Amino acid sequence: MLIEVALLRAFVTQIFVKAGCSSEESERIARHLASANLTGHDSHGVIRVPRYISWLKSGNLCAGQSLTVITETDVFAVVDGNRGFGQSIGEQAVQLGIEKSLNTGFSIIALRQSGHLGRIGDWAEMAVEAGLISIHFVNVAGSLLVAPFGGVSRRMSTNPVTIGVPIGKAEPLILDFATSRVAEGKVLVAATGGKPLPPDSLITGDGLPTGDPKALYGDADPTRTNDIRSGDGAIRAMGEHKGSGLALICEMLAGALTGGGCAGPDKPYILNGMLSIYINPNHLDVDQSFLQEAQDYIKFFKDSKPAEPGIDVLVPGDQERKRRADRTKNGIQLPDDVWFAIVDTAQEVGVTDFDIPTTRQ
Repeated sequence: MLIEVALLRAFVTQIFVKAGCSSEESERIARHLASANLTGHDSHGVIRVPRYISWLKSGNLCAGQSLTVITETDVFAVVDGNRGFGQSIGEQAVQLGIEKSLNTGFSIIALRQSGHLGRIGDWAEMAVEAGLISIHFVNVAGSLLVAPFGGVSRRMSTNPVTIGVPIGKAEPLILDFATSRVAEGKVLVAATGGKPLPPDSLITGDGLPTGDPKALYGDADPTRTNDIRSGDGAIRAMGEHKGSGLALICEMLAGALTGGGCAGPDKPYILNGMLSIYINPNHLDVDQSFLQEAQDYIKFFKDSKPAEPGIDVLVPGDQERKRRADRTKNGIQLPDDVWFAIVDTAQEVGVTDFDIPTTRQ
């Protein structure tokens, strides 16, 4: 199903309004979800709509929430998201970090108890628009998806790490990756007729590498069930021991240190913790050489002879910008299973009339 971006955003907005969110929050959720699709991160896009609505109904998510400040100074804050939608809570937390860093040069924001924060690259992009470097470590209390290196049992979530670096008038660097071989959303995409997984992305309960989403979900339909992952396997950590170690550090920084808690079977809600560090480069660039040095090195980096003729060497953010331009122009392609799961969700919350395809052919 190929859908024009504005129509998709309007449709998703209406779903969340009908589910009880304000128009402002609903538009914000739709904007961030569609933005993930535009950049090619379909795993964090509108495929999440049925799950978000299910979480809202069950009380895992709460509409209309704002940050509660637990403690703060001029340079740091510990804040609680009160189980609010991550698209709202994330913006509030990042804006607080930006304001503190612009005033003092540096800031640290420890966020706990936030609903799913979506594509973490969005938050790095917010910071670079303000001229700031940012570093984000994320965990998911209550979510067990990934096996540690050398193990089979799930002990952590996909725990992303994101870094954004502004390069003056040049395009910024946005490094945004899960510490698992694939994000859980990519398993969800593969399970619903989308791009298949690499054959070693998951591990079965018997310790064998596989690309079959059933290793995680079993026979459940992941678009229409609330976090049922009845398979006996797990997602594998990226980079073997390196990714596994980095995911463990995310649990320490985003889970234990923020106060939101680490992943585990005893957590009643699936919520994000995020430790964010913001740096104003103007406070460190005493020689006024940062931009020139950065630009020169990026050129040197990208001028590497390509391993495959005609395929450019890319830096973090290049691929996302290319996809955004293409999908903004041509629309967002969704697998039919994903689209009709969203349509079913819309009908469940009372959306009855909309100028968009909602019936199966």
